[in-house]
Amino acid sequence: MVTLDIRGHGLSEKPQGAYGDSRLWADDINAVITTLELDKPVLVGWSYDVQIMCDYLRYYGDEQIAGLNFVAGASKLGEALYPFVTQDFLGLVEGFLTEVVDESAAALEKFIPMQFYQEPSREDVYLIMGFNTIVSPSVRAALLDRVVDNDDVLAKRNKPVLLTQSEEDALVVMDTLKYHEAKIKHTKISIIPRVGHMSFWEDAERFNSDIRSFVNSL
Repeated sequence: MVTLDIRGHGLSEKPQGAYGDSRLWADDINAVITTLELDKPVLVGWSYDVQIMCDYLRYYGDEQIAGLNFVAGASKLGEALYPFVTQDFLGLVEGFLTEVVDESAAALEKFIPMQFYQEPSREDVYLIMGFNTIVSPSVRAALLDRVVDNDDVLAKRNKPVLLTQSEEDALVVMDTLKYHEAKIKHTKISIIPRVGHMSFWEDAERFNSDIRSFVNSL
């Protein structure tokens, strides 16, 4: 398994003006695949990562991959995203983008519990607060400023796609899964009960089992 800091996240550099071009995001994923000489990997993306996988598909197609797993994420950005996320999430966006530290922290303090169905431990909250805090407001703004509609990309996919959605997701609505199922050929569905947006965290056993079964089916 290969994991990576996506552009502007984690310990990766966070330059200005490097987030609006879909080709840059596509090249990032392609660089990992080619540099590590990965043989037909399965791309697994959570939340915003679904958009990044679509960026990759737009420029590189799906010839070099075996399949994809969309995990609780939408394939649109800009106003077209609004029907696929909850009003509670949209109500926090202004706080994500402010440079005022107290206001930004307050928004994150509301945002983090929303990602869980069961109350997270204090240790988990602090960990998640940490890796969210190191994504600067300027990067968050650039991510959300993108306007992308990937219906054309989804329609051209031939490789299998596993669509994973949580029953109790307070950020991404269930209609997102239905929308993707209608737009993509060769889909498999995984609806995980009693978990929130971070299904891989709250029910790792079920999440990992679903991916293992999907990969073994390819």
